Amino acid sequence: MRIGILTGGGDCQGLNAAIRAVAKSLMLNNNAEIIGIEDGFDGLLKRKVRQLSYADCSGILSLGGTILGTSNKANPFDYQGKDCSADVMSYYHELGLDAVVMIGGDGTMSIAYELSKLGMNIVGVPKTIDNDLMCTERTFGFQTAVSIVTEAIDRLRTTGHSHKRVMILETMGRYAGWIALHAGVAGGADVILIPEYPYNIDEIVSACELRASEQHYSIIVVAEGAKPENGTMAVQETIADSPDPIRLGGISDVLKSQLETRLNGEVRATSLGHIQRGGSPTANDRIFATNVGAFAAKLISEKLFGRVVVQQKNQLTSVPLEQVANQTKGVARDNITLQSALSLGISFGVANLETTGQS
Repeated sequence: MRIGILTGGGDCQGLNAAIRAVAKSLMLNNNAEIIGIEDGFDGLLKRKVRQLSYADCSGILSLGGTILGTSNKANPFDYQGKDCSADVMSYYHELGLDAVVMIGGDGTMSIAYELSKLGMNIVGVPKTIDNDLMCTERTFGFQTAVSIVTEAIDRLRTTGHSHKRVMILETMGRYAGWIALHAGVAGGADVILIPEYPYNIDEIVSACELRASEQHYSIIVVAEGAKPENGTMAVQETIADSPDPIRLGGISDVLKSQLETRLNGEVRATSLGHIQRGGSPTANDRIFATNVGAFAAKLISEKLFGRVVVQQKNQLTSVPLEQVANQTKGVARDNITLQSALSLGISFGVANLETTGQS
């Protein structure tokens, strides 16, 4: 067997653990030759590949990032204004690949689905710190990002307490609030704002005033895609040659400006940005990335292509690529962590969240 591996989209912790699991499983159990495709889909477009040895895949379990490199701009179906998918398919056949394992999030899986329709044998592996991939309970990288944000909340709490300030922390997450929700609950935030439920500034002011009377400071965790009622998301920049050209960011500063004129105390804003993506994966993410990588290798050996490894009911299984492509999993009202937060009095900037937003 001759199998390609690529890592697409944004980097995250656990990618190397997944590469290691896929490659070593296939080498040991199928005597497979592993071809590393460099820089995501850019490697298929610019013919950048290299054979991976067993040694190449050793000693990388704890490393952040990806030894193969990645890109979130190289869409074969819209590359510099052209559809280059035929060239990618030609190179795929030229390499003599039996299949390609594509490790990525919703963007990668959407491209993978389109390539599978052209005849490429593909198995998808779910990664993204955003945890917004459909049909799976979790993706690797998410828990590490949540741990990083939680530690930041703990650190902001001490300075907020010392100066009696409102401390705002902005997280990644684009159009889904999983990181903000889980880190906010883990860090004991007073207010959590997520994209699924547009906030009312009066609700946030009321929450901060209540906290001021009890503990003299407040912690607000806000996802980068959060927005006010009847308002828009904060866009940091637009990158024309990217499949997802909008780069969100700056909602913490927007919220700071809104609150400064309505609260007596000081308000400070912090954005963690790409710190959430970096560094070594947690033990939990290393294990999960290893599990999904080994499961992907099993699908390859059984020639079950056009599928994505997912976790459902705490068990690994797979679903067709089409069920994952071009969709985003948001935080529903009945999510247990959201409901727990509400029961503890954490504000989401919405008066009656139980009857608002996503079902």
